[in-house]
Amino acid sequence: MAAQAVEVQQPQAMSPVHRSVAAANDMLSQALSSGAGMDVIEKLMELRDRQEATMARRAFDEALAAAKAEMPVITKNRTVDFTSTRGRTNYAHEDLGEIARTVDPILGKFGLSYRFRVKTEQGQVSVTCIVAHREGHFEETTLSAGHDQSGNKNSIQAVGSTITYLQRYTLKAALGLAASSDDDGRTHGRTAEDDALITAEQRNTLLKMIEATETDIARFCAYMKVESVPDIKLSEYGRAVAMLEKKKEQKNV
Repeated sequence: MAAQAVEVQQPQAMSPVHRSVAAANDMLSQALSSGAGMDVIEKLMELRDRQEATMARRAFDEALAAAKAEMPVITKNRTVDFTSTRGRTNYAHEDLGEIARTVDPILGKFGLSYRFRVKTEQGQVSVTCIVAHREGHFEETTLSAGHDQSGNKNSIQAVGSTITYLQRYTLKAALGLAASSDDDGRTHGRTAEDDALITAEQRNTLLKMIEATETDIARFCAYMKVESVPDIKLSEYGRAVAMLEKKKEQKNV
């Protein structure tokens, strides 16, 4: 008979974090077997939980980085164009459905998912986007805004419009998404630096300042003439910070 080749599976090397979790579990098992006191058991359980949390956080970061590397620029599939007493408003944006169609398959591929938590009180709507990984780690991004009173909306429609608006913003902020720009409207002679957007770190700084100053996100974006915070140009970052710093000073007076 012809000899058959046998493929030998080599065990994968464990990362330092996985080794720490395994060691903590071994110590906990030994302590339970030897009848150790509750104080020892509790400390070992806390150690194990910390190691597992570290491992889950690392898995989350790696998965999110891999997912973002595969995400294309989101297409702006909706146009807003109306005229009010304050003049004409005209811009393109991507709706929540377009964002979901783009990101859901990629997030699922890497074990990531998202959901929203909504809170309404005293004329304000707060939406929290929770991005979670299958290993258990999750992170939250929260934004707030007043009810959308534009047009002839009734009270329910005003709340619903704001919720949808904030769901788009929080999801884009949580994932660091960028929407496609309007190439037809680009001015000749512009450079790449002119169109560069703020970094993820700068975006997070602005979001923290917005929350700390209780700034209405919709009005802030209107002031900056953008659809969402991640869409702010790098050249406009200083102006955005200055405006929020001024509001912070006024609030503390």
